Amino acid sequence: MNPPATSSLLAPGQFERIAKALADPRRFAMLETISSALECPNQALCNDFPVSKATISHHIKELVQAGLIEPEREGQYKTYRVRQDVVNAYAAEVIRRVGKPRARAG
Repeated sequence: MNPPATSSLLAPGQFERIAKALADPRRFAMLETISSALECPNQALCNDFPVSKATISHHIKELVQAGLIEPEREGQYKTYRVRQDVVNAYAAEVIRRVGKPRARAG
């Protein structure tokens, strides 16, 4: 069975990429940290999460590729901000797919 078409705000395959990215508890926590401010500097993530910079970089890369966050460079520093439009589109798509009971065939 093919999955239903996604919201026009999400690119093809993006729903699945977001679901995969958010399935990791540490990535979800990073997204929450980033969303708690208008912009989150990379150093704040290094301070908040007791893991290597390489691990943080990997998780950030996954969130960027899923389209959930957007990096901005300010001189030699990077900050991140949540793409609220994408988060909202993803939430709406989850509700569309599983939020309404459907009549069973048969």
